[in-house]
Amino acid sequence: MAAFVATISGGITAARGFRAAAVSAGIKANNGLDLALLVSDRPASAAAVFTTNRAQAAPVLVSREHLAQSGGSARAIVVNSGCANACTGDQGLEAARTMASETARLLECPVREVLVASTGVIGVGLPIEKIRSGVPAAFRALGADQGAAAARAIMTTDPYPKEAAVRIPIGRGEAAIGGMAKGAGMIEPMMATMLAFMTTDAAVTPALLNRALRDAVEDTFNAITVDGECSTNDSVMLLANGAGGAIVDERTYDVFLSGLRAVCLELALGIVRGGEGATKLVAVTVQGAATVAEAKRAGKAIANSLLVKTAIHGGDPNWGRLVAVAGRAGVAFELSRAKVVVGSTVLFENGHPHDENSARAAEHLKGHDISVSVDLGAGGAASTVWTCDLSAEYVRINADYRT
Repeated sequence: MAAFVATISGGITAARGFRAAAVSAGIKANNGLDLALLVSDRPASAAAVFTTNRAQAAPVLVSREHLAQSGGSARAIVVNSGCANACTGDQGLEAARTMASETARLLECPVREVLVASTGVIGVGLPIEKIRSGVPAAFRALGADQGAAAARAIMTTDPYPKEAAVRIPIGRGEAAIGGMAKGAGMIEPMMATMLAFMTTDAAVTPALLNRALRDAVEDTFNAITVDGECSTNDSVMLLANGAGGAIVDERTYDVFLSGLRAVCLELALGIVRGGEGATKLVAVTVQGAATVAEAKRAGKAIANSLLVKTAIHGGDPNWGRLVAVAGRAGVAFELSRAKVVVGSTVLFENGHPHDENSARAAEHLKGHDISVSVDLGAGGAASTVWTCDLSAEYVRINADYRT
């Protein structure tokens, strides 16, 4: 993290002019918090990236539509957990539109200025009446100190809520950037992954905000994977309301991007640490690639390999699995110049194994923060992807997710 980026508390409501709320609308069977509302006290610039899965959930379709209609302006985001409202046809679209319209009515703003998101089981209808009663309850509960509750309300199988916030200098002033995220399974980003929401009290035009979000997402949310699955509901949304007075332009863009990237990375790593059944956070760095794109492609292949993930879970420094995945990743690869490092221990280099180092590598794999590196021997580009190990608990969670 750059020196000018200071970590602060407050999560999604760390930025001035934002309030949040969380209530139980009865969507979750356990009556836990399941409806979150985020409101900007003034119209805000808005940007978002969504799943590239062609089976897109109703809230994704509605939010895309509203962003296009508003030209990148929003007052609120309303989110439910416990039901993905995906693959639910016209009824699902009606429910997503009801979430937006009920929120807009209470805020007295155009419906197009409300974005919606849902997470949970696919193929289950979202009960409209529970939304109709839940949104007003959330509206009444809005507060600048309710960000932590909102972060809990968007959880499904997450073991803990994920929040982050920073303060950065912008020109002669300063700005806060805050965020919250959820996600533990069905995590492999393709444009975005899981659900993440961020706010800033800097003034940013919609076009520049969109550019910053896409730049920040690329090497944070788009560089994580839990299980290689791209969800129907993946969304990352960012609101900028200008309440702090600082203005982001081309001169201050890089500073703003550094702060935004810091928040995104903290949330993204939180998702991997809290992945379903995860016991280890694994940083997979691919070096010596022909291009950055090829480095990232090889990194994703390694990070999603079931054989690699299970070996790491068991503490087995099986470098052969890493070499095999790198060789079949569809990128330039030279075995005679390749290298595999676990932690700081070289296990394979220039076509020759170093099995005498296996014990030291195995010791590194006993930890909770693991690093593995593969040099493809094909160039000078590099990229890092974060993943987790694969345990029996992941199978247990997903074997009976619906039942």
